Order: sequence, then C-alpha cells, then structure tokens
Amino acid sequence: MDVTPDKQNIDKVFSNTTYHIDFYQRQYKWNEEPVKRLLEDIFYKFNIEYEKFKDNDIELKKLVEKYSWYYLNTYVTNSVEGKIYIVDGQQRLTTLTLILIKLKHMSKDFQSQLENWICAKIVGHSGFEKEFWMNHEGSKDVLIDLYEGNDLKNIDTSNNITSSNLVKNYNIISNWLDRELNEKHKFESFVFYFLKRLVLINLNVEQTDVPMVFEVINDRGVRLKPYEILKGKLLGQIDKEELDQLEINDLWDCQVNKINELYEDEIDNFFMYFLRGKFANTIGDSRKFDRSYHRTMFIPEIDEKLKLQHNPRAVKDFLKNEFKYYTELYYKILKYYKEPQEDYIHVYYNHLTDMDSQFLLILSACKLNDSQEEEKIKTISYEVDRFFTLLQLQKSYDSNDFNESIYKISAKIREKDVKVIREVFNKYLISLISETRGLRIQDDFSYHLFKDTGIELNKRFKRYFFARIEYFIAKNTNMKMKHSFYDLVANTGSVNGFHIEHILAENDESLKAFGEDRERFERERNRLGGLLLLKGKDNISSNNETYSQKLKTYANTLYWNETLREDNYKSKLDFANMMSQYNLKFRPMNVFGPNELEERQKLLFDLAKIIWK
Repeated sequence: MDVTPDKQNIDKVFSNTTYHIDFYQRQYKWNEEPVKRLLEDIFYKFNIEYEKFKDNDIELKKLVEKYSWYYLNTYVTNSVEGKIYIVDGQQRLTTLTLILIKLKHMSKDFQSQLENWICAKIVGHSGFEKEFWMNHEGSKDVLIDLYEGNDLKNIDTSNNITSSNLVKNYNIISNWLDRELNEKHKFESFVFYFLKRLVLINLNVEQTDVPMVFEVINDRGVRLKPYEILKGKLLGQIDKEELDQLEINDLWDCQVNKINELYEDEIDNFFMYFLRGKFANTIGDSRKFDRSYHRTMFIPEIDEKLKLQHNPRAVKDFLKNEFKYYTELYYKILKYYKEPQEDYIHVYYNHLTDMDSQFLLILSACKLNDSQEEEKIKTISYEVDRFFTLLQLQKSYDSNDFNESIYKISAKIREKDVKVIREVFNKYLISLISETRGLRIQDDFSYHLFKDTGIELNKRFKRYFFARIEYFIAKNTNMKMKHSFYDLVANTGSVNGFHIEHILAENDESLKAFGEDRERFERERNRLGGLLLLKGKDNISSNNETYSQKLKTYANTLYWNETLREDNYKSKLDFANMMSQYNLKFRPMNVFGPNELEERQKLLFDLAKIIWK
C-alpha cells in the first residue's frame, strides 16, 4: 500500500483541487460542539500571536510569517480516474470552507483587498458555473446561498442533513467571527494566519482497497458508526460508474435514513438483529454480532454464507435484495413498535415490556420476499408477549434462561412456515417453567403456579398486566379506555402516572380479617388479587383507609377497580354479556377478606387464560 504524506497550509489545500465526497463518508454531521471546539483551537493560538506582533510596523504578509504554525490534523484522499475523493476529514474541511465563506463576506464589509484571494479558496469557475472545492453535490444550492450572502432563514435545508448542518454551523461561525474580528487590521491578520499558518497533512492513498484504510483510520477514535464503516467496505467493492448507474448509493442512503429517522443510529441495531436472526443459534453465537458486526460479516465462517468479501457481484445482489427487503421489514416492525396499530398491536405491547427479541425472531422467520410476512409479524409478536407474560405470571422467568431460549426458538423457526411457530414457542415455554419450578408440567398455564403470584413481579410488568386486564374489559363491554396504554404502563409521574396499590391497607380491620396472623396477612395481600392500579393522586388519597372507605375512591378510576363496587353492575347489559360469554365470575364485594382475595386471584387467572390463550 502506497501512502504519500504532504504538509499543506489552507492556501494550498483549497487552490485547484475539487474534493468529491465519497460514499464512505457520512453526511456533514458536525454540530455546535465540534465546530466551537475547532474555533476555540484556532483563535486561542491566533490571539496569542496577534497580541505579540500587532504593534509591529512590518508589512502584514511578512509579519504573519513570524506567527507559529498550527497543526489542524490529517485528511485522507484517494485518486480514482482523475478525481480526488475524501476518505477521511470532510467534516473538518467542510467547516473550514464555512469559515472562508464568512471571511469572504467580512472582507466586503471591511472593504478589504483580500476578498478575491478568499473567494479563490472557496470556489473555482468552469464556464458560468461555480465549482466549490468542497463538492457537496447534494447541497450545492445551500453553499451558493451562503456564498452569495442570502438570508439564512430563507435557505431551503429540507433535502438532507448536510444542508441543515451547513446553515446551522455557518450561523455559529458567523457570530463567533463577528465577535472576534471586530476591526480591519485584526481581520486581515487573521486571514493571513488562517490561510498561511494553519497546516494539515494530506495522506493520498494510491490503492483501490480504500475500505480497509478507511476502517483503520476510524478505529483510532469513535468518529464513525459500524454501519458507516460497513458502507465503505461493501460499496467500495463496486465500480463508481456502476454505483451511479444502479443507484446503489441512493438505495443505501434511503434505507438507512428511513430507519434512523425513527431512532438515532437504529440501523446498527438492524444489522445486529438481522445477523443474529440468520446466523446465531446461541447467546454465545450472538456475541459475534455486537457493535463489531461490520468485521464479523467478513470472517470466514460467515463469509462462507454471505460471500461478500471481495465479491462485487454478491454485494450488488445482497444490497438490491436482502438489504432492501429486510430493512423494509425492520422499518415496518419499528413503526408498529413505536406507535400502536390495531392490526399489529402485540408489537407495541412488547415495546411496553421492553421485549425487543421480537425483532430478531421476525427477521429470522421471514425469508426473502416472504409471502407470509404479515402473518409472521402478528404471530411472533403475539407469541413473544405470551411467552414472556406466562413465565412472569407463573414465577418462572429468569433473564438468562429466557434469552438463551430466544436463540433456540430463532434457530427452530428460521425461514420456516408460520404454522410451526406456536408449537416451537410452547415447547420452550413448558420446558422453562418445568426447569425453573422443578416440576414436570403439561399445561402452559396452571392456577397452582399462578396462585401466589403478586407484588414480587417487576413494577412495569405489574402495570402492564393490569393494563391488559383493563383493555379486555373495555373492549368486551364496548367502552373506551379511560387512559392510554402508555400512561397505564410507562408514565410513573406523581400526578399522571399510575402505581400499584394494595386493596387491604395495614390497619386493625384488615389484620382481623386474617385472624390477627400478620405473616399470613402480608403474604395474602401481596397476591395480584389483592392489588390494583391507581393514578398517582388516587393512590395517595386512599392510603391506609379501611376497605369501605377505599371502595368509595375506586369510583371513576379503572374498570377493573370498579368491578368491586355494586353500582358497576346496575343496568350494564354489555358487562353481563361479557360475563356470560366467557363464564367470568365477577361480583361486587362490600367486604374484602381471604375468600374475596382468592376469588379475585382466580378471576384474574381466568382473564389471563383468555387474553394469553
């Protein structure tokens, strides 16, 4: 590999070379922090030198030669068919261009004769066209607007992230330079300093395997995400002319940007789920596809299946087929995960319980252009929710065992018919319950394992459980939910958040109902049948009251809470029909002791059997 270093000041960097932004590079993503850090570095050194020499009578051009050099870092280029591409460093070079554009406008304000020199560092001319040395083709209109001094508020930045950041960062730079360079002599001294004494090292990589160099360069810091490096390693194998003809770069950017718009850098998670879904059979296998997946994809055992190493044809096929299909699939799941949609409601339910294993399992089960895609999304999201919930409700959930089972399930349903999915989930559900409880069981949900379940459950899961009970009642009695799932499950604020409360408070009346047996009282009242979900202020207002007093506060709260009250059953035909249809033994309870608590526990079991059938 031939790498040629060349020390250059900015006057030379921006002289007669057009720098093309290669697909390896991100869009212009610098924000306020790195821009201000660069300005601070530059002006810290300049201000020291300026104060030292500002009263000297020597001609300014010669005077600035007395200033010390200041090293700004390295940038890497690659020559391909007569064009110079930026491999690394475009964030810094783009920011330097914005500084030059501001200096150009200031030179006009100061009526400085340096204007033409500064302009020549920003653009060249080809016929009637301006050619910016930093050639952001997709944002050229924005650069022209900035160059011509148009109002920042009127510049259209909607086309991409680069355009938006060009305008934002130019505004930061403009304010900074206006503050620092407030008189002509200092301004002109800075221009000479900026162009002549700021130095960068150019490394020109004269070889075709730039992706490898690109990855090595970026391993020095955490400047690029794995997916950005992977882009270079894949697209770097394809001839640039063919990239344009097939619009491969556009395809990549479109899919990546679509997913990243929902969650920042979410595309990294896509690749990890996709690779784990297709290749990991155990947790140990899955660890290969962590944040270094962009390397693991090219190790022999994986490359034997993907065949993406030094294989332009396979890369093109992969991007046009697997990459496009599975990113579209992932985008759909992500949308259903973020916002509830009735047809795919279980995807959202899994969001509420932080069950992200559905991503891996759906990507595993779906084959390329799968005709059963919709059915698999619905089935798997339902089964993940059921698998997790029934383990929780039967005190059989262990996070390590659960995660190991997910990878075993993934291996069994990988690109299989949707009909096998329930059978596979049930097999591992029964196996986990049996192992955890030390029993040989046949049923996936039994009352003797649910009987004592209660307060020990994770707080969020308890809220989720009662939210699902609430929704079942609302749906089957033709009523609207009084509160959203988000409020019931995830909102924990003191005013609008919901909290778990005991029906039986610690007082003499409650203790007496359990024969003054405090140990039994504590054990029994902690069961799910002895708990309710209440809004923050309702929870506080009913604290430590007798049951008859609490019963009053349950009015106009949640439907499940109100089923304890007599007025809930008056002239409610839909409620009676629900009880009859599902053989549910609801009844009002004017007193609440051991027998009533047992009834409520059994009723919750019957409801759970219907919901998670």
